[in-house]
Amino acid sequence: MVIPRALVVGWGAMTILAQLSDLHLTVDDPTRVRSLRTALTTLLALATPPDAVVLTGDLTDHGRPEEYALLRDELARLPIPAHPLPGNHDDVPALLAAFPSVPAANYAVTVAGVRLLCCDSTIPGRDDGALSDPEWLDAALAEEPETPSVVAMHHPPYGIGVDWIDAMGHARPERLGDVIARHPQVVRVIAGHVHAGSVRAFAGTVATTCPSTYRQLHVDPGGRPALSDAPPGLALHFVDGMSAVTHFRPVAETPRPI
Repeated sequence: MVIPRALVVGWGAMTILAQLSDLHLTVDDPTRVRSLRTALTTLLALATPPDAVVLTGDLTDHGRPEEYALLRDELARLPIPAHPLPGNHDDVPALLAAFPSVPAANYAVTVAGVRLLCCDSTIPGRDDGALSDPEWLDAALAEEPETPSVVAMHHPPYGIGVDWIDAMGHARPERLGDVIARHPQVVRVIAGHVHAGSVRAFAGTVATTCPSTYRQLHVDPGGRPALSDAPPGLALHFVDGMSAVTHFRPVAETPRPI
């Protein structure tokens, strides 16, 4: 049974935005493809389906055309729009060539009454990042100041408290913070990159990172670089007007009636 959004207790005309991140697809490793397929199956099995999916970077492992072709074929399973953006493992020209509906590395779309602003935070040849065009984001947000907005990128604009991860994080978060603070309609800033879910207050709103559909990193303050045995995951962002809530969930989670 599909549950109408208006019947969800405490919510009105809710918009659901699914987030997948850090797929690291490669034609050489079928396990990563299976992980993505499981994530897509999880989304398709939700009683109330998302309105769209945003993919927050590291979509491929090497940025090769054949990897993007593989991703495009897998996303064709979805009956809802998918909006990709680049990460440090991606190649921006190759990504744009594979997805001709994506107009540029920075672009905005409207999803069921919510503005989704997809931002490029990559620096060619480097693992860390910074917002490539803060002026574009500022102008795009100014176009619709009354519309609830979600700003998406690969590199989170905050440290998660793990030194080796934060060393390759967002190099100039204050530039993004200055823009976000001018636009109170931003209900979420969402990112990937760290292969783990996290939440932090940022510039008058809330910023989050998303688990990976591939492998999770071991989040241990002071620890050495390591992978975790945690299962692949995704994020669901529920937006109701100028309010939002974020859920992190493992893929292939099976509901049990209560």
